[in-house]
Amino acid sequence: MLARMIDHTLLKPETTPADVAALVDQGVSLGVYSVCISPSLLPVDTKGLKLATVCGFPAGAHQPGVKAAEAAEAVRLGADEIDMVVNLGALKAGQWDLVRDDIKAVREAVPGDTILKVIIESAALSDDEIVRVCRVAEQAGANFVKTSTGFHPAGGATVHAVELMKATVGDRLQVKASGGIRTLADAEAMIAAGATRLGLSATAQILAELG
Repeated sequence: MLARMIDHTLLKPETTPADVAALVDQGVSLGVYSVCISPSLLPVDTKGLKLATVCGFPAGAHQPGVKAAEAAEAVRLGADEIDMVVNLGALKAGQWDLVRDDIKAVREAVPGDTILKVIIESAALSDDEIVRVCRVAEQAGANFVKTSTGFHPAGGATVHAVELMKATVGDRLQVKASGGIRTLADAEAMIAAGATRLGLSATAQILAELG
């Protein structure tokens, strides 16, 4: 069921607690897997849905200790899943030890059963960089690799990136596609490419296309 693959997402900076409450109510009515919101809006009653939040968002340019503390506090406030942004500058500089240690700091700061997704900003990367960062995320203990924040000017998810990410991690990690997925055809293409989770803000519209 498509709805159960969706992180129903609201990450606009101006989001209010009332907006989050409405998001949760809509998510419950649509039967989604989780809601994904900014950490400053925790804690929140998700009415049985899983709770995801972001870390080092949206630039990823925070110190590892800051990301780790942010993730730990989010889990303390009820988060089940952490979507962290990779250190994109270190990645582009080829500083792979820094990229790995950054992810590992967050992994070690949260309980083992906390799902960790690593946002790689695939639209800003070469194919070789996508493959390399997926391997590094796996080494650092991630559960998912995720395409995009949805905030980078380079763009969001593409079928090509999802296929490449899936080919790299196989069944060892899962792949989340997010950023610019606005139609049912988009969603189905990402799933066919290998995505097992979708980050959507257009959830209602997409599910309405199912009829």
